[in-house]
Parts: sequence; structure tokens; C-alpha cells
Amino acid sequence: MTSPLVIKIGGAIMESPAALSELFKVIKTLQDNQQPVIVVHGGGCVADELLAKAGFTSKKVNGLRVSEPEHMPIITGALAGTVNKALVASANCADISAVGLALHDGQMIKCTAAEAFLGCVGIPHANNDKFLQCMMAAGNTAIISSIGSLENGQLVNVNADDAAVAISQLVQGDLILLTDVAGVKGATGEYLANLTFDDAQDLIASGVIAGGMVAKVNAAFTAANQLRRSIAVASWKTPEQLIQLQQGQGFGTRIEPNL
Repeated sequence: MTSPLVIKIGGAIMESPAALSELFKVIKTLQDNQQPVIVVHGGGCVADELLAKAGFTSKKVNGLRVSEPEHMPIITGALAGTVNKALVASANCADISAVGLALHDGQMIKCTAAEAFLGCVGIPHANNDKFLQCMMAAGNTAIISSIGSLENGQLVNVNADDAAVAISQLVQGDLILLTDVAGVKGATGEYLANLTFDDAQDLIASGVIAGGMVAKVNAAFTAANQLRRSIAVASWKTPEQLIQLQQGQGFGTRIEPNL
């Protein structure tokens, strides 16, 4: 079987049903061309909206959400429930046999606790790929939310970029991080075709790469180094370019391993 393509999408795409529909049409085309696809998603904007309606204020540190214990039922419901099931329904509309999962289903991913100041946040580790491999072999597409659990069973929120890295490690797949921009910008505002670790550190230090893009770039370098292959950061607004990626053409910013 061809190496799976792990596609990470964020909650922002949920605000554009047309874009989401186009993405799944492209994924269907990839699958018809014998390319297995796994989707990993976050959904921070949906979680923020539901938390606000419940009277909670959501905090972030360096682009990472602080998941207070009292917030977790809402965050879990937003990511593993509302967002996940909406994505499954959208995939089904594209004639994709999709199954919605959380990271700990089938013991795919095990989580350890992140730094205490982040609250109920987990660090994902690839664990068992049997369940996921069986699903793909049967022609199903896994749509995986970034909710996991610790060894004691406590549910935790996981940075979706890190979750996608762990899933790509689990199946030794190629990874593309889809965001609402066409890639990573350089110092003069241009989108970079390639980005090395040293150049990224300079751009972070100078504030050119900031906010959530810092976590995204760091996650991409982690994946690139551990998988020993480049990782693409690109826009979900042009999903048709995924076909070009399958054909070996460039797409977005390629994050280069520094090993």
C-alpha cells in the first residue's frame, strides 16, 4: 500500500462549507488514485465559541491553548463531537467512507501530561497502528480529533499539529499541515518555497513567524526530523494542489529536516 497522506486541518475551514466540500472531493480523487488519506483536525475556533457561550474565557500561551479542567467537557464535545462529526458528514457527502475517531481509540496514540500551566493538555506518542491500518485496508478514511487520554484515563486536549505529527509517525506517512495561509512567509512578506531550521529560528526570533505559526512550524520540524522527510505547510483554500503534491510537484512551504 502507498504511504498514507496525513492531512491536518484546523477549525477555520469549518467556516467555509464550500472549501470543506472541495477538500473532500480532492481527497476522494486521491483515494481513487490509490492514495490512502488520514485527516487529523483541531477546532479551536469552535471550542472558543462554545466556551464563550458557557461563560468561560479561553487563554493561550505562545499560541497554545490553556485547557482548564472545567473547560474539558466543552473542548472535548467541540473537537471530538461537533467538529469531528460534521467533518465525517461532509466526507460522506463526497462518497468517502469516513469514520470519526479520537487519538486514544484503538490505543493509536498514548499521551503524557504537558507542562502543568497548560492545564489538561497532553503530549502525543505513537503507540499502536493495527486498528488504523485495518481501517485503511478496508477502504475507510479516519478523521481523527485532537482529543486524547493519559495513562490514568483523564481526557486531554492535544495541539492538533502535534497530533498530526504523531499520527504520521504511527503510519510512517507523509504529512501536510493545511492552514488559512499559503505557506510560511519570509522577512519581506513572500511565501517561502523551502524553510530550514536555522532560517526558521531567525524568523521566530525576529517576530516574522509568530503566534500559532510558531507551534505549526515547530511541529513540522519535529515531523520532518523524525520522519526524515520534508513536510508541507500550505493552504486549504487551494485543495486541488494536493493532486500536484501526489504527482511530485511543489505545494506550499516545504519544511526541511535538519538531520
